[in-house]
Amino acid sequence: MKQPLLEVHHLKKYFPVTGGVFKRKMGEVKAVDDISFQVYKGETLGLVGESGCGKSTTGRVLLRLLEATEGEIIFENKHVSRLSSKELKELRKEMQLIFQDPLASLNPRHTVEKILEEPLLVHGVSSKEERKRLVQEMLSVVGLDEYHSKRYPHQFSGGQRQRVGIARALMTHPKLIIADEPVSALDVSIQSQVLNLLKELQRKFELTYIFIAHDLGVVRHISDRVGVMYLGRLVELTESSALYEEPLHPYTKSLLASVPIADPTARDEEEMVLAGEMPSPANPPKGCAFHTRCVECMDICKTERPAYVEIKPDHYVACHLYSDSTDHA
Repeated sequence: MKQPLLEVHHLKKYFPVTGGVFKRKMGEVKAVDDISFQVYKGETLGLVGESGCGKSTTGRVLLRLLEATEGEIIFENKHVSRLSSKELKELRKEMQLIFQDPLASLNPRHTVEKILEEPLLVHGVSSKEERKRLVQEMLSVVGLDEYHSKRYPHQFSGGQRQRVGIARALMTHPKLIIADEPVSALDVSIQSQVLNLLKELQRKFELTYIFIAHDLGVVRHISDRVGVMYLGRLVELTESSALYEEPLHPYTKSLLASVPIADPTARDEEEMVLAGEMPSPANPPKGCAFHTRCVECMDICKTERPAYVEIKPDHYVACHLYSDSTDHA
C-alpha cells in the first residue's frame, strides 16, 4: 500500500463578505468548499479548473499562508493546522511554493544571490561561505550560470526568472512543492523547457508536486493523477491517463472538449461544449454546483449535493449520474 505524504480531509476556506458602515458580515465566499484528497510520495497531482474555482486558494491553505475555515491537513502524520509558529517554521522547509508570476514574486531590489540566500538565513545557515556555495550549486541545478547571481530580476527573461523562483523553492530541500500555474505566464516555447526541468528535478531530488493549472495540455504532460475542481469543489479525481481517455463527470468532458485540436472536424459532434459563466462562489447554486451549466442535469441535481465517491478503483467522482456506484464499478 502506498503511504500518502499529504492527506486533506474536508478542507474549507470561506472568506467573509462585509458591508455597511460597521462592516457587518453579509455573507461569505466559499473559495474551497469541502474537498478531500491524498498526495503520494514522488507523484505529481494536477489540480485543474477554470479561473476562480479555488485551485490557488487550496494551495495557499495547504501551506497555511491562509488559515483553513474547517478541515484537516496532515503532512507526514503532522496535523498542519495545529502546529505552533515554531513548529510551522520547521515545516516550511519541507513544503514550498512556486508562484505564477516570477517577476511579482521576486524582490526587485535584491540580487539573485540575496534572494536565494534568504531561505537559508531564515532556517539557520549562518556561514556566508556555505550560503554562497549552496546558491551557486542551486543555480547550476536549474540551468543558470554563476554570474547570474549578481543580477537583478528585471535583467532576466521570463523563463530565467521562473528558474530563479524554482531555485528559491529548492533551497531548503523540500519534500513537497506546490506549483501555482508556474508556466502560464511564459511563452509556449519556454513552457516545455520549464516543465522538463521540473520533471528532471523531481527525479533528482525525489520531489512530490501539486501542480495547479488551467491548461489541460500542460497538466497531462506532467501529472500522474489529476483532480478537477469546480466552484471550490472536487468533481473528479483519477489517474491522468484515465481522466483524458475516459472522463466521467460532465464538467470534465466539457473541459476536454474545449481544448483546441489540430483537426476540429475530427471532434465528435456529441462532445459537450461548456456554455455560460461560472456562478459566484459568494452565492453558489443549491445541489450540484455545476447543474446550471450541465446538459445532463436532472431534478435531483438542483436540490441535493452529490456525494464524492469512488466509482472505479482510484477514480472518484461527485455526480448524481454515478450515485449508485455498484452499477458503475
